[in-house]
Amino acid sequence: MAAGLSVDAAFGAVLGRLKAVRAGAGFSAASVFAVRITAAGCAYIAQVLMARMMGGTEYGIFAAVWVWIAILGHSATLGLSQGACRFMPADEALGRHAEVRGFLIGGAAATMVGGLALSVLGLLILNIEGNLLAGPYGAPIVLGALVLPLFAFQDYLEGVARSRNWAVLAIAPPYLLRQGLIMAAMILAVLLGAPAKASVAVACTLFATALAVTIQASLLLKRLGPTTLTGSRRYRWRQWLAACLPIAAGDLATAAFGFVDVVLLGFLMSPDAVGLYFAATRIQQFVVFVHYAASAATAQRFTAAKARGDFTGLNALVRDQARWVLGATALVGAGIVVAAPLLLGLFGPEFRESLPVLTVLVLGSVGASLFGPGEDLLTMLGGEKLCAGITLAMLALGAGFCLVLVPWLGLIGAALAMAAVTILRAAGMALGAQAIHGIATPAFSKLFVRRASP
Repeated sequence: MAAGLSVDAAFGAVLGRLKAVRAGAGFSAASVFAVRITAAGCAYIAQVLMARMMGGTEYGIFAAVWVWIAILGHSATLGLSQGACRFMPADEALGRHAEVRGFLIGGAAATMVGGLALSVLGLLILNIEGNLLAGPYGAPIVLGALVLPLFAFQDYLEGVARSRNWAVLAIAPPYLLRQGLIMAAMILAVLLGAPAKASVAVACTLFATALAVTIQASLLLKRLGPTTLTGSRRYRWRQWLAACLPIAAGDLATAAFGFVDVVLLGFLMSPDAVGLYFAATRIQQFVVFVHYAASAATAQRFTAAKARGDFTGLNALVRDQARWVLGATALVGAGIVVAAPLLLGLFGPEFRESLPVLTVLVLGSVGASLFGPGEDLLTMLGGEKLCAGITLAMLALGAGFCLVLVPWLGLIGAALAMAAVTILRAAGMALGAQAIHGIATPAFSKLFVRRASP
């Protein structure tokens, strides 16, 4: 009887821990989603105000420079931001504190060096080219080169905070605080007599990013505490970079995947048509935030569960994320489509013509959510090269579909092309996770976790 009670008690304790982990993941995902939605709303208002202050030409210069800061800034981390979510929870779970400290310090240094190197290389190339730095883009680009290392470092800090399941600390500074500071600094600068130019806007971005990074780093160091920061360090660069560099390539391909339709439309259709399509993609991003929130809350938990050998917990997390994301994506997507006439009308009456485009893009996001967190499993548990390969293949396929469908169907052709490859990409990730890790990720699959060695 005593033995039976002991087994029951042990099982109850394990079940309790599992429920706590799942509840924590759900709360974390909800927090991330709330912050991203709030930030997106603030960003939307900020972009409208900045466009009205600067005018179309100056705002276009600022937007172009900001896009390059974002793309290169994410790439400058060499994948170490995502790598923090993959390696640090596993090392922490296994008691390898020297490796945790090594990754924490080494990753920060490598990210800053990567950002500085990209900035210097970019300026050297543009200086050789000559024309761009001499024109209206010159001052904004030089200032943007100063922003780039700070942006990359903040991206790394986000990954470190996510690895500790500090979701709000991970995303509030870059997505809410930084954006608010940019807008406040720009308004103040114009009120003090500065011209409403792209160079002033990028200078405000530099100030805002530096302040947001300082605040986030200070809070993160305080929460990490002296125990985590002091002591011996062990660096496993070969293992880290072998995983992180393919992750970086996949991130770059994913960024390109998000813009390939707009870029091709710029060559195939009029600027007015591109504007109609781009407005639809900006609103569709609210649906994509569901997956981002779930990934930010659970990806690092997959790593920790596998490191502990907790395959039951891993199985439950995959199932919960798949079904939660599907339900939430469908719910948010339906709300976006219902509110689309109002949301599109805020851009101007003519933008309501984008409703079919937005509907198709939302259906693509919902269809992709059927296949669950295959991409997260490949990135966190192993299979990052396959993940990058699938994304690159879908990028090429999406470009091909656009080239065929846009001349035939116009804007709706581009939407159909991207919706199709978005679903195919998610399906490919699910098949990859099944093949490598023995985990069936689609939302209504009977999940099975093979007891492979960590």
